[in-house]
Parts: sequence; C-alpha cells; structure tokens
Amino acid sequence: MTVTPAWIAVDWGTSNLRAWAMGPDGRVLAEATSDEGMGKLSREGFEPALLRLVGPWLADRPPVVACGMVGSRQGWCEAPYRTVPCTPLDRGALVLAPATDARLKVWIAPGLKQTSPADVMRGEETQIAGALRLLPGYDGVLCLPGTHSKWVHISAGEVVSFQTYMTGEMFALLSEASVLRHGMQGAGWDEAAFDAAVSDALSRPERLGARLFSLRAEGLIAGLSPQAARARLSGLLIGTELAAARPYWLGQRVTLIGAETLSAAYARALAAQGVAAQRLNATDCTLAGLASLSPMTEGAR
Repeated sequence: MTVTPAWIAVDWGTSNLRAWAMGPDGRVLAEATSDEGMGKLSREGFEPALLRLVGPWLADRPPVVACGMVGSRQGWCEAPYRTVPCTPLDRGALVLAPATDARLKVWIAPGLKQTSPADVMRGEETQIAGALRLLPGYDGVLCLPGTHSKWVHISAGEVVSFQTYMTGEMFALLSEASVLRHGMQGAGWDEAAFDAAVSDALSRPERLGARLFSLRAEGLIAGLSPQAARARLSGLLIGTELAAARPYWLGQRVTLIGAETLSAAYARALAAQGVAAQRLNATDCTLAGLASLSPMTEGAR
C-alpha cells in the first residue's frame, strides 16, 4: 500500500530511529523503526539512514520534523539549546538540516538548557510540549523516567526549571557491568522488595553505597533471589532519586511520561508517599509535540 503523508514525524535518539507517516488530520498512517541511532552514525550517515527508513514516503516531498539526539553536536547538525525559562518548543528556533536529496527538507527541534545548576535535555522538550497539548492549562511537575530521568517544573506553559538524574543508566551499569550482576541474572520482579527499598532509600539516601553492596552480600550468604535483588536495586535507585527530587514532587501535581513498566514503578513509589501521579504515554506525547511544529512548508518560517 502506498503511503503519502502530509508530513513525517521523527524521533532520533542515541540508539534508535523512529519515524511516523502523518496524515493531515494528525492520524498515523504508517510507522517505521531502525537501530541506526545517533551513536552509530557519522555526520554524513544521517541522511542515508533516514532515506533507508522513509524513502517510500517521499514521493510528494512531505516536510520532516525531527527531535532528539539528531540535533546534538554529534548529530546531523547542531540545533542550539534554548535557555529556560521558556516554552518547550518554538517553531522559530527550528534548524534546517543540510540534505543532498531534493525530496528531503528536515527541520530539527532544539533541546533546552539550564545554566544553574547546569543541565540539558534533547527530545524530552518535545514530549513536554506534547503533554501540554494533551493537558491544556497544566501547571505542576512532569517526571520523565528513563536512562536519564527528568523532573520538570511547568508554569504558564513554560519550563521553569528541571533536574536530571542518571537513575536508569546507573541501574543498567550496576545490574549488567558491576559485581552486582552475578546476583541479578534472569527476569522476574518482587514488588515487596521494591517497596521496602524505596522506603529505605527515601529515609536514608546517604546509605545508598552500603545498601548496594548488601545486595551482593545477601546473594552470597542469605539466598537473596535474583528477582528480589533486581527489584531492590531499582527501588534503592528510584528512592534515592525521589529523595533528591522531593522539592519537585512534594505537594505538587505530578504527571509521568515514559514507558509503561518504568512509569508504573515510579507511580508505585510516589503513591507510597501519598502522590497520585497521572501517566501519559511517551509516544503520544512525542507525536503531539512534533505535531505542534508540523505545518513546515517552505512558507511556514
């Protein structure tokens, strides 16, 4: 079946490339993915990678609107950060990527930066913009769990401040490349172990280093199961993040944007603190954010 999109939405991260053929009414006509993320490409490799994925959709030369690491210093071309406080997206700040194929006109959304304390984001700003389209008039806090979790203060349609935590990356490193990996083989989950670890980390975050090694010791001498060990590791790291991010979520309206399983873990941890967090799908937010930039014809700028 031939697909003739009105425009193409692209989310280009470090590991993966996702594209959607979008109809004029905002419907997704088709979707395509590849593992040709920014981390695998030289600057000259971005255009061919995109053509391999969306070439069949380009007959009518639809504009392409992209977000994520494609706009980083190591990406296709750098889309300079915008400084908060500001709206999450600004059509006037889009950067046109250099392309040799006449069918391609690719606009890249810039990320956001915060000068003090120093912080940056790329890709999340588009999800934030999408969340604000899905939740008109939203004031409160957005949490975007992931490899690098973001806590974002939203007021009057602007990102006021944000803070990043390397929780997901720490979980991956500790569970796959540290001494703890020996006790975490396989899948499975232990909710009681997760809950206890979140509570422990929230009450004594300064004990994180010692609590981490206890996972190894208990596996050796007390029969701690891999399921309980993985859940406790997650709970310790998420609990420590919540302890540090308390000014963001305490007494605030909180909405989670992320993958289902990870968002569920954060929602469970927050619920134990009396915070009933709303949840939004990350892809829905990405597409809603990119749609706010979608009328990218030649005369739109």
